Formats: sequence, structure tokens, C-alpha cells
Amino acid sequence: MTTERAAALLDVPRTNVPNMESGRSGISAERVRTLAGNYSCTDQALVEALAAMAAGREKGWWEAYKGQLRDGFLDIAEMEWHATRLRIAVTVHLPGLLQTEEHARAVFEAVIPRLSSDDIDVRVAHRIDRHQVLNRPDPPRLDVIVHEAALRMEFGGPAVARRQLERLLRISDGENVNLRVIPFKAGGFPGAGQSVVYAEAAVPRLDTVELDSTHGPEFIDDDAQLAKYRAQLDAAETVALDPPASRDFVQTLAHDL
Repeated sequence: MTTERAAALLDVPRTNVPNMESGRSGISAERVRTLAGNYSCTDQALVEALAAMAAGREKGWWEAYKGQLRDGFLDIAEMEWHATRLRIAVTVHLPGLLQTEEHARAVFEAVIPRLSSDDIDVRVAHRIDRHQVLNRPDPPRLDVIVHEAALRMEFGGPAVARRQLERLLRISDGENVNLRVIPFKAGGFPGAGQSVVYAEAAVPRLDTVELDSTHGPEFIDDDAQLAKYRAQLDAAETVALDPPASRDFVQTLAHDL
């Protein structure tokens, strides 16, 4: 359907449609349903999930960082906030959601080109604010796979690393958190070279994968690619230690520091 035709059906100016579809302007739940009808969308679960997102679209805490950080940082926070389940697999860096403030600061101090002290302060504050999603009354389920390499990286030195591991143990004790460790002796596994965050939404059509890269986050929502990353995470779980053994593993590493 052309933009002109879609706008005519809604009785709005032509420019309103791309602004709504790209998220540059707000949209009501009723208009989402109208658009879905105009576009002959018959997936009612998807339509209602989108309508629910529109109905509850108040400004999130991340909006306070607009203009201070690139949009990708804000998108990560919004994706996490609306997820019903987060599946994370990392090999070198611990997930931002689980980092202590001093660990996060050490990570950002290692960025090339070097960041200013103000930029580091903003990035650290944003990363710590992301922890809110785990502390709210209805936190998403969190399944984390961490390679031993990430656990042994001493960002900030041994004392900072030990406190980071202790935080990891505290968080992994939560009912909604499953931590699995892949030890060095497990050998190779699918996705060993990537950090992956798979955010499950209310309906699978709205799932999103976020990949970390040197130039910023990349977001994927293609059905075939989503299936690939689900399979990759499933395979990584099969070579990881179970949650109790993983906690023992982390406890041993923290004790040795």
C-alpha cells in the first residue's frame, strides 16, 4: 500500500504515516488497530501486543539521556524494559545489566578513542540505571550464559573483579535469574565469538536480537535470523554448567582473587 493511500484511509497528512511507523511520533492503541485493519493484518495476538505497547507508551527513564548518548544506547534500555524474557550469551564482557558501577567505569575507560570523563560518567550512569528493569515488581526472566573468559577479565583490578563476581552471585540467586557458565575445558561452541542479547516480547513477531559491536549496538528482527540465534543460544546452554554448578564455579573464582 502506498503512503498516500494509507494516509487517506486514516484521514491524516501523508507525512504522518512514516512518522508513526518509524516511531518518530506517538500513536494510540485504537489507531494501531485501525492501521492493522487497513493493512489486512489478521494476526490478532500481534495487533493486541502492538496496541498494548501504544497504550502504555509513557516516557521511559532512558528518555532523560536523549542528546547525551547515541540512540542505540536508549534503544537497548527500551528493548530490555519491554522484554518478557532476556537470553544473554557473552564471552569477554559481562552483561551490562549485571555490571557493578566500578566495573562499568573500567570498561568505558578502555574504549578507543578515549572518552572524556563527562562521557564516561554519562555512560556509567545510564548502565547502572538499566538495572531498574531487574528491580521492578515484574522483572523479565533473565537467562545468562557467561564464558569463563569473561569471569576472569579483571577490569579495574582484582578487588573490583572480586566485587563484580560477588554481585553476579547475588543476582543469580534471584528467582527470575538463571546463570550458566561455560568453562574453558568445554571447548568450542556455537556463537563463541559473539555477545548476544535475545529479547523475547509478548509475541514472537516482536522478538529482537541485539549484538554488541565496536561501532555500537546492532538490532535484528528478521524471522530467519531470530531462529538462528535461538538455536545458537540453545546449543550454548548444552555445553554450559547447570545453574548450581555455575554458582559454585563463580564462587571459587571470587575466592581465588
